[in-house]
Amino acid sequence: MINQINVGIIGTGWCGGIRANACADNPLVDKLYIAESNKERLQELKKSLKLESSTDNWNELIDNKNIDTIIISATPETTHFPMALAALKAGKNVFLEKPIATTLKEAEELIDISIKNNVKFTIGYSQRFNSKYAYVKKSLNENLIGEPVTCLVSRHITRELGEKISGRTALSPAAMESTHDLDFLLWCLQPRKPIKVYSQTSGKLFSKNSNTPDHQWILVTLDDGMTISVGGGWILPLGYPNYSHTWIEVIGTDGSLFIDDSHKDVQLNTVKNGIRYPMSSMPGEPVEHTHADPMHEETNHFVNAVALNKQVLVKPEEAKTVMELYIAADLSAETGEPVILPRNNWISN
Repeated sequence: MINQINVGIIGTGWCGGIRANACADNPLVDKLYIAESNKERLQELKKSLKLESSTDNWNELIDNKNIDTIIISATPETTHFPMALAALKAGKNVFLEKPIATTLKEAEELIDISIKNNVKFTIGYSQRFNSKYAYVKKSLNENLIGEPVTCLVSRHITRELGEKISGRTALSPAAMESTHDLDFLLWCLQPRKPIKVYSQTSGKLFSKNSNTPDHQWILVTLDDGMTISVGGGWILPLGYPNYSHTWIEVIGTDGSLFIDDSHKDVQLNTVKNGIRYPMSSMPGEPVEHTHADPMHEETNHFVNAVALNKQVLVKPEEAKTVMELYIAADLSAETGEPVILPRNNWISN
């Protein structure tokens, strides 16, 4: 007999909408509830999805004893902690979009409560579900290129998307964009741990009107001596509103691996709009009967983990490590000096 679950989704914009559609299609989900503050969006989803109920008050989902699982896709990111805290205290399984919190103290509190209440708790690092990224993990696990020596990831998104993200939060490119790649590389390179971080930012566009840098490079030294370099920026000229361009290099003692995740393999050229690149993984859109994004697969993975009592792929403790890393990167960029890890005094902040 299938053990179905009831899911409540808080925030159904771009990311939350993908997750709502995934849940609606998943046979392991019995009843679907949503909380959405945008009334037009709320009405739209009430028409397109079969919902048990909908509301503009997220607390109603927390208080609903029929709901055993909560997905939090709300913005701005400062809402994550109070929503996740309330859901975990209520004994619900929680999927939380990155970042896990805005401070390490908050992250630690969420992790402790999830352990105490014995519930599933995971963070939305969707690139682990990107098939190209998964191949990097597979190649390293199978020792296809020998011992890894250095890795590089360069990620850029369009300025329209960058303005949307940076306009709702004070978090840096490291925290909002490169966080995906820091998580991905630390996951691939386990059990290695970061011991030193150096970072620099640059800005000539967004910095005219705010303190937001246009781009940030992060150099991380791991405890076995290897280095990883991660760059993230959000000022690409428009080629497609949600376009993402990523390049990955992994160099080992016996070989190398290069991943082109630039999405230029699909090019749309029209008289009206010129050349566009309509495929993206940030997070991507549904394409007819299938999906271009890793978020759909990621959502199904979480639903399956809850319904079938399996482990989640992204452990919250790993998300906390990533948070420590991008906080260190921001501190390094501010001071101009490398930061040594771990910094045990940060947990009180």
